[in-house]
Order: sequence, then structure tokens, then C-alpha cells
Amino acid sequence: MALQWNGLLSRKLSSSSSISSLPSWISTHIHGSATVTRTIWTVSPLSMGRRSSKIAGRKGAQDAKKAKLYARIGKEVVSAVKKGGPSPVSNTALATVLEKAKELDVPKEILERNIKRASEKGQEAYIEKVYEVYGFGGASMVIEVLTDKINRSVAAVREVVKDCGGKMADPGSVLFKFRRARVVNVKVSDADKDQLLSIALDAGAEDVIEPPVYEYDTEEDMSESYYKIVSSAENYSTILSKLRDEGVIFETDNGSELLPISTIEVDDEALDLNKELMSKLLELDDVDAVYTDQK
Repeated sequence: MALQWNGLLSRKLSSSSSISSLPSWISTHIHGSATVTRTIWTVSPLSMGRRSSKIAGRKGAQDAKKAKLYARIGKEVVSAVKKGGPSPVSNTALATVLEKAKELDVPKEILERNIKRASEKGQEAYIEKVYEVYGFGGASMVIEVLTDKINRSVAAVREVVKDCGGKMADPGSVLFKFRRARVVNVKVSDADKDQLLSIALDAGAEDVIEPPVYEYDTEEDMSESYYKIVSSAENYSTILSKLRDEGVIFETDNGSELLPISTIEVDDEALDLNKELMSKLLELDDVDAVYTDQK
């Protein structure tokens, strides 16, 4: 796959740098001289003839992502209340979750509903689990689960993976291929590229990644795609604040995202099979996110 590099950084901290060719949704690695403090670059790959790889119904996908976020925060609220009570004053774990929910713009009624839910008879605390899967064409997947019934969640995940023709992987055999980061998603139509890069640089972002460009993209397709601002946890709130100050509409992650360190290019058949497997996994209530190293 040919990669088309664009020099999109509005300001450079050094005139010399070298960048490794990585796919668009992978954090680019900077190899500057000793005098370089930080440089942010973006990459926009041109994918020829891969229109079928685009996720249909982007708005539906974003709505589903938001629903998963709200569900995950709700589960975290329940777990925190079960462990330390409903008062954030005395329950530091709950206070932390509520602060996180505020940062991620989770509606207040969702928080209140789950605080009440935690006191219901029979409601158990939620436990985090990670399942690893081998997909098709050499691609791997990581499934994040937050569940109050471990046996239920693992059985559901195994059933979907088996039905779709994938294979469960041993713990640790896939996870090492990913790194965790905070990510802010900004729709292309909601931001000026140069303005976004300037905001990200000032706020200490690690990378700003352009969406992939497909051969048959229309203007509407492009306007519905997203920039990814990659950040450390320490700078995340600062980036959100600066975006709000500038009136830029954005979508947060669910607390973090897993970004693949390198990616696997697969053929169209494997791509469609992996897409179906991920879609089926995300339909499970216990599953909060599915990540892949597929290009």
C-alpha cells in the first residue's frame, strides 16, 4: 500500500526530522536530532480500491461507540459504589469515576441511575477482562470486557469467535502488539486542519492522525471521517479544554484506546470477515471495545 505523506504541521520545532512510514491510525514515531523538543506530523494513506473496507453508516457507528462509553462508565460507577458506598466525598474511587465521566461528557442521569442501581439486591460489582483473538489474514484483535458475570462474558465471546471462524488466543500472545493512549476524535467537517494542528501542538499532543483517503471517496465521505489526536493521560484534559475554548466539536475515547504498534495488510475477503467478527463482538453487552492491528 502506497503512503502519501503531507507536511501538515503548522509549526515545526526543528527543521530536521525523519519519520517512519506507518498506517494512518498508528502513532507515528519521531526520530529527530538532539535539539528537537517535539514535532507533530500527520499521515494520510491513499487506499486504492478498498472502498469495501469502509464501515457503513458512520453515524450509526459513532452512536454505538457513545452507547458503549456510557455503558462502561455506568458499570464503573456500579463497581465503585459497591466497593465504597454512594458518596463521592468518602468514596475516592467513585469520585475518580465521576470526574472521568465529567471529562467525557457523560450525561448526569446515567450516573445517577447507576448509583441507584448499585444498591439493588443481586447486583454484583463489575470486573475488567481482556480477551485476545486471532482473526483472518494474520490480523489480531483485543477485546475489552467489563462484566459482572465472568462465565457469561467468556462464553459469549468464545461463541461469537467460533461462529465467525476466528480463534481465541492465549493471554499475552496478542496484547503486546498494542500500546495504550488517550485519543480525541474530531470530525473533518467540524475542524480546520491547520487550527487543529495548532491546538494539538500547544496542548502537548503526541500525534495528529488524518483519516485514510480512499480512491472513490466523495466529499460527503471525507466530511464524515475523523482526525485522531493522540495524547498522554496527563495532557488529555488540556487538549479537551483547548478544543472547547476554540469551539471545536469532538468525541472522546472511553478512557483510553489501544493503538497497534504495527499493522497487518489483509486481502478483501479477510478484511470483510474481520469486520463481521468485530461487529458481532461489539453487539455483546459485556464487550466495551474491540481493537485490531489490521490495516
